[in-house]
Amino acid sequence: MPELEANSLPAVGVIGGGSWASALVKILSEGNIRIHWWMRSSEQKEHILQHKHNPNYLSDIVFDLSKVYPTNDLKQLVSQSEILLLALPAAFLEETLSGLSSADMKGKLVFSAVKGMIPSCDETVSEFLINWFELSAEQLGVIAGPCHSEEVALERRSYLSISANALGAAEQMAGLLRCRYIHTHTLDCDVQAIEYATVMKNVFALASGIARGLNYGDNFQAVLIANAMQEMKRLLDALLPRDGRDTNESAFLGDLLVTAYSPFSRNRIFGQMIGKGYTVKAARMEMNMIAEGYFAVRSLMHNIRQNELKLPICQTVYAILYESEPAFKAFKKLESALH
Repeated sequence: MPELEANSLPAVGVIGGGSWASALVKILSEGNIRIHWWMRSSEQKEHILQHKHNPNYLSDIVFDLSKVYPTNDLKQLVSQSEILLLALPAAFLEETLSGLSSADMKGKLVFSAVKGMIPSCDETVSEFLINWFELSAEQLGVIAGPCHSEEVALERRSYLSISANALGAAEQMAGLLRCRYIHTHTLDCDVQAIEYATVMKNVFALASGIARGLNYGDNFQAVLIANAMQEMKRLLDALLPRDGRDTNESAFLGDLLVTAYSPFSRNRIFGQMIGKGYTVKAARMEMNMIAEGYFAVRSLMHNIRQNELKLPICQTVYAILYESEPAFKAFKKLESALH
């Protein structure tokens, strides 16, 4: 794991070209840092180099090209970066990293800002990286909210929660991300739990959106989210038991609240479309961004079934999205499971 010397100029490689990656590049570029930024599209890269804007996402951000180096060469980015920051949809992660080897990833500190699970293997990002690239747990960390990229673009006061398995790594990343409009907070060595929390909050945001689309009111929404927190705790206790974990921390409760209630939440928007009667196919076609909860709930069901858990909100969302159960019927049944 790299240890940056005092007064050294760290090099961070950001992998992803979407709104969350753009927001993280903006945050990082507030500091004295080199940012190698990979995106798939060569047209997108050339537009940023010429105009200093991402043409597709958060286009009001002006990038400082004395610090930010867009590229389409992932191997080169990895070789030039001490720290890697993954910020792309989980559904694309396996394909994106497929050209890299364990040797390429050797010695890298890798932070995931991905908010989903790998669909092909139902693994969290950290599990995938350990299994596919033989990384040690000490090389891994996670970045969570509550933080919407749209508010970062507006430089509204926002908060990031960072956890890592190696002593000092979370503080190192927190220092790189801290700036005048971003407050950072570290949590001790609970990477996988935070990963699962970021996955679940998207599923619960889908449920929140479905409820809104079905014209349920604020009273129901409050009960729904209170029960969602109980489901999150039950899953974490079953998969990753740990004494003293506080799920009222911002990385858990705070991230859930902003994703479930914010008008910027793509999962909430997707769910609202389903509640209003869109088919899953039509809703996915109309959205120009990935709603992570759609893929995540299918992966979560593997763990729910394997551990014989009762998580009615997750199971209801799965039934609507993957078993074609009408949303109004599924939520009528869900009503009696909430308290």
